[in-house]
Amino acid sequence: MMVNNLGKRKIVVFTGAGISAESGLRTFRDGDGLWESYSIHELATKDAFERNPKLVLSFYNQRKVAAKNAQPNKAHIALAELEDVYDVVIITQNVDDLHERAGSSKVIHLHGQLNRAQSSIEPSITYDWDKRIEIGQYCELNSQLRPNIVWFGEPVMHLEEAREHIKSAYKVLGVGSSLSVQPAASLLNKAPFRAEKTLVSLEIKGKIPFSYKFMRGKATNVVPVICKNWRKLEVNSKCT
Repeated sequence: MMVNNLGKRKIVVFTGAGISAESGLRTFRDGDGLWESYSIHELATKDAFERNPKLVLSFYNQRKVAAKNAQPNKAHIALAELEDVYDVVIITQNVDDLHERAGSSKVIHLHGQLNRAQSSIEPSITYDWDKRIEIGQYCELNSQLRPNIVWFGEPVMHLEEAREHIKSAYKVLGVGSSLSVQPAASLLNKAPFRAEKTLVSLEIKGKIPFSYKFMRGKATNVVPVICKNWRKLEVNSKCT
């Protein structure tokens, strides 16, 4: 259904690291800073956690602090304000909670959340966890807690739910994704043929999906303008 039970048409927004970067959060693939001497595979695999849990936890605890100190930017806020007139579903590759803090009420995290922890042997056991995760903190099955993050080699979370939302969208907006991370980026190909489809990013490394309009630029500059126009069009359509 493209219209929910309140008569609002559905907009699905797919967000990547670029939107969080504009709130000052370094992307995982940034090569500068404290972790430049480590490869991603030393920090973001199950094997890495088993080999050196202290290092992995230290890295994600640092990311948790950075995300907590960051603030939603103009793009996050503009997307949240779309809920005034649309049924808005945010599908994000990001692990911060900036969309929620901006006011978005429907957010699907494909790659997990920094403010949650999970069992290291049973991923369905998760906890709200704003504090640091330390060695010796265990889940109810007596296994070490780990970040609620999808590591390399692990399945993406909520993929089928996200796919169904995109398939029923009236409009689809991609923001801040280079389309290089699969299978998440492939979700954009599931948008309806007749849906209005737009991508906003500084760069696209993957192939731009068929019938998407690409707008090169910063999310904080472009997204508020798009959202303002879409809100105006929807309000005017209700008045005619």
